[in-house]
Amino acid sequence: MVGRHRTTDAFKAATHAATDMNGDGGTRFVLVAGSTRTAEIDGLSAAGADPELLAHTPAADAELLRYGGLVRAPAIPESPTGCLTPAVVTRAVVELLGLDVTVVDGGLSEPSGAPTVSVGARPGEDIREQDPVSSAPGAFEAARQFGRSIPADEVVLGETIPGGTTTALGVLRALGERGAVSSSLPENPIDRKRTVVEEGLAASALEVGDAADQPKRAVRRMGDPVLAVAAGIALGAIETDRAVTLAGGTQMATVGALLRHAGFDGPLSLATTAFVERDPSADVRGLASDLDLDLTVTDPGFEAAEHVVMERFEAGEAKEGVGMGGALALADRAGLDARAVRERVGALSDDLTST
Repeated sequence: MVGRHRTTDAFKAATHAATDMNGDGGTRFVLVAGSTRTAEIDGLSAAGADPELLAHTPAADAELLRYGGLVRAPAIPESPTGCLTPAVVTRAVVELLGLDVTVVDGGLSEPSGAPTVSVGARPGEDIREQDPVSSAPGAFEAARQFGRSIPADEVVLGETIPGGTTTALGVLRALGERGAVSSSLPENPIDRKRTVVEEGLAASALEVGDAADQPKRAVRRMGDPVLAVAAGIALGAIETDRAVTLAGGTQMATVGALLRHAGFDGPLSLATTAFVERDPSADVRGLASDLDLDLTVTDPGFEAAEHVVMERFEAGEAKEGVGMGGALALADRAGLDARAVRERVGALSDDLTST
């Protein structure tokens, strides 16, 4: 089994055995990839070692998840210290379980070589502007329709967007929820994020909680297009009786907040990593409790691997993203040995960095 895993009965009951992963029915992994110019603010994100390559990170993650390598993106996303994108972990599980993958364009600023579903999302602007995600309402509704038609019994929904924890914080505060989010950096620049959010609220003439029960307004004024699209997909899938797992940390918990403020009061599952749970500034358990999310935390046991990439995850870099927590939860549920996951992560990382 994958690491020291703590799960809820609701997660087990809401999902199906990971044995039939292909074709109609079964489990489908859906990745929403997009961008926000909020990521260009200095010191907020470790989603790219080179700031000039930051905009290519979501497109590259989509290619890695679909193909296990790059197609047109210029470089493998990595932090300044060499921590590779969480896409390598999710891809390892996708390969080992034979998962079907769909990528949805949630406002990509650079094109991806992976096939994508379009829902009309446009790249987000800096949340310190008055109307940074003007496409959010339309993209939410288009994504909702897509979510209703996904050919699967179970949807595991992840995201990739640099700067996304800052925009998630903006949405949480606009909704009046707990202001706690994680970070891709070992030390969360939470004070910097809070300052950016305060400036964004002022630019949108909002006070904390002014957008409560108005999720489209919250994400349009203080969020990013990925949050809008992910919330729409999740709601559409739920409305058609598909099991949905929000695969990620505080960003996907924010998707849960949007669903709660849209009036959905049924069961919601959030699957994240032990790396996020260990981050006291994130308080993912408190956020999940506030929003009545059934939380699953999976530890892949990377401390047992003598590999630089997994050592960087253990040091607190990256922590989540590209649905890593959801993928690891699926691997655990399928009875996949943690060593097999670590070996595949190591081999894939070596292949990617040797080319």
